[in-house]
Order: sequence, then structure tokens, then C-alpha cells
Amino acid sequence: MALRDYTQLVVWQKGMDLVELVYRCTEGFPRKEIFGLASQLRRAAVAIPSNIAEGQGRQTTRDFLNFLSIARGSLQEVETQVLIAGRLNYLSDQQNLELATLSAEVGRLLNGLSKSLTTSH
Repeated sequence: MALRDYTQLVVWQKGMDLVELVYRCTEGFPRKEIFGLASQLRRAAVAIPSNIAEGQGRQTTRDFLNFLSIARGSLQEVETQVLIAGRLNYLSDQQNLELATLSAEVGRLLNGLSKSLTTSH
């Protein structure tokens, strides 16, 4: 892999943006959700760039693809938990839109990177 550092990956950078946005949006959750949905949503968001970083640091493309798959699963967790938070009116319409837009972008980037790694080997 030509990249020396996972921080050069746009998908990792956007994943970090998603973590930051999730943390900001969950600050307004009810106190009763601090150890519930807010915590779960934050953990799932953190797992996305974390798995991208870990995968990029592995020795083989196959390993990297596996970690990208795990990151994709965490992204789907985030998307589901954002939908739940929306149904419970914990998020504003604007927050919902921002989270959905950024999540979709991260998903496209994950799919594109996975596809490029699959076709190059």
C-alpha cells in the first residue's frame, strides 16, 4: 500500500469528522441516556476510524479489507442509532441531516476503498 500513514486516508479523516459530530450531537441527549444510547452511539462512531487505522496498519490487504468491513458494520450501527435518537426526538432535524449526510459519505468512501483494494489484488 502506497500510504505510509492512515491519517492520509480521506475515509479515516471523514470518520474522525463523524466522531466529532456524534459527540457534539449527543451532548444534548437527556441525562438518562448518558450511559445508554449516547454512549453506544459514541462507541460505534469511534470504532469506524479506529478500525480503518488498525486495518491500514496490518500486513496484508486481506486483513485491511476485514477491518474495513468491521468499520462498515460500525457505520451501520451509527446509522441505526441515529434513527433511534431521531425517533425519540433527541436530535434536531438539522443534526439528523448532518449525521445522515456525513454517514452516507463515509459509507461511500469505505465502499470505494474496499473496491479499489479488491480490484488491485
